[in-house]
Amino acid sequence: MNQGRYEQQKPNENNRYWIAEINLFLGVWQGTKAEFTTNWLRWWDKSGNLLLWGSERVAQTEYQLEQERMLRQKLAEKLRELGVEPETL
Repeated sequence: MNQGRYEQQKPNENNRYWIAEINLFLGVWQGTKAEFTTNWLRWWDKSGNLLLWGSERVAQTEYQLEQERMLRQKLAEKLRELGVEPETL
C-alpha cells in the first residue's frame, strides 16, 4: 500500500511476496497437510525460513526429544561400561 492505495507487487526470486508491515514473505508451497497434497499459502521469515505449522512444530519437537533420549541412553550405557552409575551423578 502506498499513500492509501494498493500497488501490485512483483514476487522475489523465490516467487514470494514481501509484506513489510508484518516483516514476512507470503508464497505458495506445494506439499501435504492433513492428507491433502496441494498448493498451500505459507509464510517465510526475512531469512527465507519457512514458518512451521503447529503440527510441524510438534513433530519437530518430538523428533528432537527422541534424539536426545537416545543420546542420553548411549551415554548412560558408556558410563556403566566405565563403572559409573549415571543415577549417582
